[in-house]
Amino acid sequence: MSALPLQVKNKDASAVFITRFIQEFKFKLCITEHEKQLAYRLRHDVYCEELEYEEASDPIKKLEFDIHDQNSIHCLIEHRRTGLVAGCVRVVMPQASRPHPLNQLPLQSYGSQSLTHAELHPDKLAQGSYYEISRLAVNRLFRIKLKDSSTSLESSTTNHNVTFFSTEERQLFPLLATGLFVTGYALGRQLGKIQVFAMMEPSLPRLLALTGFHFTKVGETINFHGRRSAYYINKQQAESGLKKSLLPLYLHIQQTLALQLEEMLAQDVSTSLIT
Repeated sequence: MSALPLQVKNKDASAVFITRFIQEFKFKLCITEHEKQLAYRLRHDVYCEELEYEEASDPIKKLEFDIHDQNSIHCLIEHRRTGLVAGCVRVVMPQASRPHPLNQLPLQSYGSQSLTHAELHPDKLAQGSYYEISRLAVNRLFRIKLKDSSTSLESSTTNHNVTFFSTEERQLFPLLATGLFVTGYALGRQLGKIQVFAMMEPSLPRLLALTGFHFTKVGETINFHGRRSAYYINKQQAESGLKKSLLPLYLHIQQTLALQLEEMLAQDVSTSLIT
């Protein structure tokens, strides 16, 4: 992800940007099938059409998904004013009782030979304690830098409305990549997980280090959707390192997702009782 977090000159300015970001963007778990398809559609737009990393899983509906979505909870960041999906991310939780590859993290499925760390390997950690943050994607409309606020972009939604973003709105867009990762981390913590893996291109760990997330590289660099490596961070490292300026964002996301997670779990229980 190429976007860098906003560099502000003082704590007061940083607090203002974080407050505005919380006000202008909504953090949502994908509870319904429609919401999941919004994530799959954005992944198709980014991974299949724009970057050409993947083949479309459903070319007719323009969706990208894989087998690991069965073990995942998906999150969206939505732009409140326009209703556009600005970004998506998923949290993947392998289940030891399920058949291969659902008993593994996605990065084990395609990069197992690259995982070379002597201690921080999924097979050497307590089952159920770790998860993977993956399929992080930011809508192209929220990444293109515009020369002036009068420039317009055509929305990728079905009605092809032209979407205008003000200069003030676009100032917040570089926070989306960080916001998505914080969302994935906060969700994992809500689920009781304490160890995080992610397969990332070199620029993303550097970006996240600026926010206080200092990852350990646990695998050799491989050619998978470009040059990528496996990284690891645990609860203690993440929460002790998180910049104080980002704490209000983290707490807001955590509280927002907690309420939605209760709804999701209640719905799952209700469904299981019916069936």
